[in-house]
Amino acid sequence: MSRANPVHFTPELFGFLRALKRNNRRDWFQQHKARYEGHVRQPLLQFVVDFAPRLARISPHFVADPRPVGGSIFRIHRDIRFSRDKRPYKTAAAAQFRHAAGKDVHAPGFYLHLEPGEVFAGAGLWRPDAQALTAVRQAIAEDSAGWNKAVGGKAFGRQCRLGGEALKRAPRGFDPQHPLIEEIKRKDFVASFPLIEAQVCAAGFVDRFARACETMAPLVAFLTRAQGLPF
Repeated sequence: MSRANPVHFTPELFGFLRALKRNNRRDWFQQHKARYEGHVRQPLLQFVVDFAPRLARISPHFVADPRPVGGSIFRIHRDIRFSRDKRPYKTAAAAQFRHAAGKDVHAPGFYLHLEPGEVFAGAGLWRPDAQALTAVRQAIAEDSAGWNKAVGGKAFGRQCRLGGEALKRAPRGFDPQHPLIEEIKRKDFVASFPLIEAQVCAAGFVDRFARACETMAPLVAFLTRAQGLPF
């Protein structure tokens, strides 16, 4: 298969993650680490490499970083230091392609989530800090037409859904009667584009993912510019 139309992932990726969910222990993982490397981690790193030029066409300000540590892919290990759930491993493979000015997962960006039974492309701004959150809310309040355009495209409405948590009441300083008050109440500004395992394992999935990101790009552009960043 040529690199122009590659197969990055196989059903073995989802098979490994299903088995990990049943055997979420360090001894089991160590015994099957070669499966993780060969079917999950290395293919995902190659996907990041191949997605980079496609991401650059969407926006030159977002990063596909193929470093094994500290790059676009999420580590498989869970942070269990302050959690009652002591299972050591995540049962999903994922990657984030965030804005070059972003320092962590809370920056605006695009996202790929690969988990048995839950596969999707994502985009937006998840759990922004107080300053970024207020900036986005003000942008929605002051530019309602811009927000409606960002999430009102025909393809977006047909294929994507907005999610995340929201306040029950209008945030302080915002008019409870504002026409977009339900949008202003959001604590997350994220969209998801549902996918299925067969699509992930097919040739050319990197282009399918890029098209999903293009569909959600107007939302990311609005959120990025609301923070004074270039898109």
